[in-house]
Amino acid sequence: MKNYLIFLIALFLLSASSLFAQNADSVQIAKIFSTALKDNEAHHALYDLCKNSGKRISGSPLADTAVIHMSHWLKKWGADTVWLQECLVPHWVRGEKEQAKIISSALKINESVPVCALGMSIGTPDDGLKAGVIEVHGMGELKNLNPIDIKGKIVFYNGAMPPETIFTFNAYGHTVGQRWAGAMEAAKYGAVGVVVRSVASHIDSYPHTGSMGYNDTIQKIPAVAISTEAAEKLSAALIKDPQLLFWFKSSCKILPDVKSHNVIAEIKGTKYPNEVIVIGGHLDAWDMAEGAHDDGAGVVHSMEVIRLFKVLGIKPERTIRVVLFMNEENGTRGAKAYAEWAKKSGEKHIAAIESDAGGFTPRGFTLDCSDAEKYFVRSKFSPVLSYFGVGDFSRDGGGADVGYLRDICPLISDLSPDSQRYFDHHHSALDVFEEVNDRELEMGAAAVASFVYLLDKYGNGMERNNGGDE
Repeated sequence: MKNYLIFLIALFLLSASSLFAQNADSVQIAKIFSTALKDNEAHHALYDLCKNSGKRISGSPLADTAVIHMSHWLKKWGADTVWLQECLVPHWVRGEKEQAKIISSALKINESVPVCALGMSIGTPDDGLKAGVIEVHGMGELKNLNPIDIKGKIVFYNGAMPPETIFTFNAYGHTVGQRWAGAMEAAKYGAVGVVVRSVASHIDSYPHTGSMGYNDTIQKIPAVAISTEAAEKLSAALIKDPQLLFWFKSSCKILPDVKSHNVIAEIKGTKYPNEVIVIGGHLDAWDMAEGAHDDGAGVVHSMEVIRLFKVLGIKPERTIRVVLFMNEENGTRGAKAYAEWAKKSGEKHIAAIESDAGGFTPRGFTLDCSDAEKYFVRSKFSPVLSYFGVGDFSRDGGGADVGYLRDICPLISDLSPDSQRYFDHHHSALDVFEEVNDRELEMGAAAVASFVYLLDKYGNGMERNNGGDE
């Protein structure tokens, strides 16, 4: 009986201690959220990035401007150190605005439709490319056709994002393959060009670009994205006149690689300076617009961690490092450069968080780590963060840039905002500063800073769950 009473007392003290710790964490996190929302500094930095650097595709002068401007913000916000890490990046230029037409004598149509070149595509001949069209709804359907029916044609990939998929990034993943590999696959059968339905969740007149790939052993053919509205129109016209022609003209080209930079800033850890928590977003953006959601929001989310820690006097035990990656969109060269350096640095990366899913209301974080670490984070962090609306750790996965740290970092994560409107803007002319709500943006910044605060405070507990030493 005596031993049982001792056990109950110990259990009570442990529970009380845990409750006290959660209450203390909640108080600190409440300060992080209230400061972010009150100061609105992330929104000011995003305005600078969007309006003064704008169409900052890697290799461009505006990408260099973004490096300079965001470095200044990080210095202004009190980072202990700020430095630039060199990397070579692809230099693709779009050239003149693309043109396209649906041409049908049977339907008496000679109608212009909105298209844009896919990133890294070659251009058409100077007078454009005109050919018959064969429509498919994915690469699997293409492979089932007779190659004779494809030869000399423009392949029209009209696979739509599945609207019934609740988490739209899953719908994007289901569809984006036709954009990336569509030209390679079509060229195998003798196609002369590719038109890809924009990977977008909304029917509108805006074409969405994005990266595509070539294989040096396969003939390279030009590829453009067509707006979802025009894709519907082209598909309907093909039913009425399968012999119609499609003409498009683009002048894009690939130039030699150029030198660029990642921007790196940090607060040095007070107790474990050689243990690092990385937070990052990507500086480059497609040249269709300002890259406000993709990934201006992620850039300022990451930068705000530095500012909020400094303003609130939070002195982390571990080094908090912000990395603004260059060239995520068409090569991930910045991520590769940082990962290569990190593996030689002798430091211990304990977590890497990315924000690259837009500036919408944050819901939680994805997790790419061991089952034990998932349990630790979900049981320890979710109860605290749920009050602030960001306690969802149910999804697996991590970001494209921080993913290169997987073999040296036990926890990879990605901020997970509400995804329903992201692909209305993604890679299109709609991705502008005015489309980002300042309150939602600041909530995302506070969410990232709060997660980093908890990772820093409870890092040793995570290591124990991962089989490491305290």
